Amino acid sequence: MNPKDQLEIFKRDTIDLIAEEDLLRKLKKGKPLRIKYGADPSAPDLHLGHTVPLRKLKALQELGHTIIFLIGDFTARIGDPSFRSETRKVLSEAEVKKNSETYQKQVFRILDKAKNVEVVYNSTWLNQLKPSQFLELTGKYTVARILERDDFKKRYEQKQPITILEFLYPLLQGYDSVALQSDVELGGTDQKFNLLVGRELQRDYGQEPQVVMTMPIIEGLDGKQKMSKSLGNHIALQDAPDQMFGKVMSISDQLIVRYLRYLTSVKEGELAQIEQDLKNAAVNPRDVKARLAKTIVSSYYDDVAAQKSSEQFDRVFKKKELPDEIPNRAIPKSKLENGEIAITSLLVEAGLASSKGEARRLVEQGGVKVDQKKIEAANAFISLKQPVIVQCGKRKFARVQSSSER
Repeated sequence: MNPKDQLEIFKRDTIDLIAEEDLLRKLKKGKPLRIKYGADPSAPDLHLGHTVPLRKLKALQELGHTIIFLIGDFTARIGDPSFRSETRKVLSEAEVKKNSETYQKQVFRILDKAKNVEVVYNSTWLNQLKPSQFLELTGKYTVARILERDDFKKRYEQKQPITILEFLYPLLQGYDSVALQSDVELGGTDQKFNLLVGRELQRDYGQEPQVVMTMPIIEGLDGKQKMSKSLGNHIALQDAPDQMFGKVMSISDQLIVRYLRYLTSVKEGELAQIEQDLKNAAVNPRDVKARLAKTIVSSYYDDVAAQKSSEQFDRVFKKKELPDEIPNRAIPKSKLENGEIAITSLLVEAGLASSKGEARRLVEQGGVKVDQKKIEAANAFISLKQPVIVQCGKRKFARVQSSSER
């Protein structure tokens, strides 16, 4: 494919491209580009939010370019401060190793393992930095530049603590680009600052600066914040088909077109028609969501699993008259004991009762169900090893699951 046609594929659905003329110049050289994408294993599962850049990488892989999937096992010990209002908990080496174990398996559900792809760990070179090299790296950027970031600026103005370790994160991520001699780095819009640091560091180290590409951030099941395991609003690639289908069906109608655009391969013309039909109430949003859910499950499992998930959803929701849109609630694992929580605490944490006293009364009055089974005892414990649907009375529902506090 000629460089200009390739450029159009690079630009499709991209938010930032810095700089387009640099990318075109690289493409005109006629050599496969080294395209870097990094993910810190701060949690064991990848989710659909990660698939937005991964799907773009798949398209670029098919053009013949080399995809470098970087597992940030070193930087995960710090934690990316991007868009954080507080300092992250520092992960242990054992936690990072455990979280890294499933990453490759999940990534290759999208990327072609047999075609021009490299999987690398940034501990390989960052652990080898000598003190003199590390000091040289820290001298490449000023505190004033780091404080230009909105998240750091807000925390500084609000007198929230910022560790020196967090200041180092963008430099270390940027140094990854130097070590890999990447031509292009891809990330979400929340990564723009970090990606630009890599571009500048490459110039400082005498390399041709990488092109920076940012992709949209997908909102999670709450429809407000970005999809994140730590916020409990995610759809994991490891979710069972029924779970995946049910979670997609729980999104708000306002997210349907956005999910179709960035999480499926629906054509632009068809997407525009769906958007218009939804706006004019010419179609039932539930039917479009069902199609979306089946498409996503098929992508990560198969058509048979998608059809079974659809039938199971209809059995549970249509016949038992549960609403399609059920709010998602996440309960920190620290509040669980062996993966379980008292029903009274569960109702309070899920926002279905204002106090444990009220929760107790609701149970005693026979008004509480978990996965459509009535809870008979106010001292019952509920397992959250899998998400559950909690119902209070006829109109109050919540899909509840446990979540990390990171």
